[in-house]
Amino acid sequence: MRATTITLTEQELNFLRIIAQQTRKTPEELVRDAVIQFLAQYQAAHRRALLQQARGMWQDRADLPSFTDLRSEMDRWEIQQ
Repeated sequence: MRATTITLTEQELNFLRIIAQQTRKTPEELVRDAVIQFLAQYQAAHRRALLQQARGMWQDRADLPSFTDLRSEMDRWEIQQ
């Protein structure tokens, strides 16, 4: 694992130390947990935004078969297997 330096105010550092004592974790563990949580939230939000951008992307395509035709084809394929 690579070390990364972050800059905290004295007040932030004091709060971090207090929370560390209360949770019986090191300040480093708390920061690592916070970064992991932030990355997970960002990833979820980013994924949601990408899905929203993709919404309806196929609706104006005239070259695609209808859903009914696709479903019928899949049903026929499933029966043959």
